[in-house]
Amino acid sequence: MKTTDFDYHLPPEFIAQTPVEPRHASRLMVLDKRTGEVTHAKFWDLGCFLNPGDLLVLNQTRVIPARLYAHKIPSGGRVELLLLHKVAEQVWEVQVGGRGLTRGKRLEVEKGPEAEIILQLEGAIRHVRFDEAIETYLEEAGHVPLPPYIHTPLEDPERYQTMFARISGSSAAPTAGLHFTPELMSHLTAQGLRHTLVTLHVGLDTFAPVTEVRPEAHKIHTEWGEVTPESAHQINRSHHAGGRMVAVGTTSVRVLEAAAGRATKGELVGAFEAPTDLFILPGYTFRVVDALITNFHLPRSTLIMLVSAFAGREHVLRAYEEAKQAGYRFYSFGDAMLIL
Repeated sequence: MKTTDFDYHLPPEFIAQTPVEPRHASRLMVLDKRTGEVTHAKFWDLGCFLNPGDLLVLNQTRVIPARLYAHKIPSGGRVELLLLHKVAEQVWEVQVGGRGLTRGKRLEVEKGPEAEIILQLEGAIRHVRFDEAIETYLEEAGHVPLPPYIHTPLEDPERYQTMFARISGSSAAPTAGLHFTPELMSHLTAQGLRHTLVTLHVGLDTFAPVTEVRPEAHKIHTEWGEVTPESAHQINRSHHAGGRMVAVGTTSVRVLEAAAGRATKGELVGAFEAPTDLFILPGYTFRVVDALITNFHLPRSTLIMLVSAFAGREHVLRAYEEAKQAGYRFYSFGDAMLIL
């Protein structure tokens, strides 16, 4: 298995720059992972392909306004800081943009506190200690970090949040959840579908292509996840009743499969609250997920590798080619795929 096995060509015009309205009006490609057969539909028709008693598992993470601008002290040069995750009290792991950002450099955040770089890590990653808790300044000083391939400004930052976004902590949205609306959820509930919420705070690795020749050599970033005892009980009860586990997004897949490792006898999943570095590649045996709702992912990314592990690499790449021929929109604000 090579990283190039997960490559494909995507002309820039296929990358969605703006979301559709309403959200549930996006297109839906349905892929049979056993045969590779593809069906074209609208996301509103999702319930037509699911069964009463199936359980939708959705990520309730909320994107924080993690992009900050700051000035070097004393030169005043402007730099960019992207909060990745909290390391300790007032200390964050940060991706920096700018020159001369070495250990000991002092910064002043625009509309925020002063800070100091206390540790240099690989590439543009630093540990930054803020003089005050930066969380209290994010609403005024922070900016929502849209993916690097989206160049059109977003008029309403809430459009990059799912309707389930409740627990702040992500650098990027769990984009499969962006297609859901209250109207669609009511429609699905009336059809006998149920849902539960889990949490996985999405890191920037979701946009990072794998650069190693072999995917196994790639070091995936850890992401904080949680399945509450209540959600674990609902998942286990639904499983015992014969319902399928429908993961909404690759993030939900990761947290569900991580929760499988915490299960006790007779359970499908166990409750947990911890970081996970689960890296799902072809050959992985899925223990929880029966169906997957996902967007169309970047070439050579860990996400297309996960989807290939679930549906088969050949089926996935063939479906992607058909999606291009049919004019589907790709990536975060693009169309969706249901894999059964």
